[in-house]
Amino acid sequence: MIVALTGFMGSGKTTVGAALADLLGVRHADLDSLVEAAEGKSVGEIFSSEGEKSFRTLELKYLRRFLEKGGDAVLSLGGGTLMTPGAAALIREKALCIYLKTSPETLSERLRPEAGSRPLLKGAPLEERISSLLSEREAIYEKCADAVVATDSLTPEEIAEEIVLLCL
Repeated sequence: MIVALTGFMGSGKTTVGAALADLLGVRHADLDSLVEAAEGKSVGEIFSSEGEKSFRTLELKYLRRFLEKGGDAVLSLGGGTLMTPGAAALIREKALCIYLKTSPETLSERLRPEAGSRPLLKGAPLEERISSLLSEREAIYEKCADAVVATDSLTPEEIAEEIVLLCL
């Protein structure tokens, strides 16, 4: 079984994914890292040189590839993965999806130190940008999720333990 973690950037998908994979004794993959390794460029470089639409096309390609391989794994999705047409349907069909729900206040705290390196956070005050993107994405996160875990007051290990108890 593949467990896919979704949520906004800064919600802990990669950190929780690694902890969850350790608990389950399975492999962990991060979709952004898969794209970067295959393309030989960072997500930021792809956004800068080719644009968001091109990145989303690549993201869907590598998501499909990963899910087709199957096996037991934890996959940390990108924060915008489910917004790409077809991605949510793939996740719902091929994975158990967990939404790591995080408040805008916590996201702002976590993302502030690295906001300049996040392509989608450039160009507006951080809190406004987070609120705007989150309002666009939250409905699809919730619709696709088999379970929702509130992350604000939990450590990555506690979140991973809760996912095991809730869903597996």
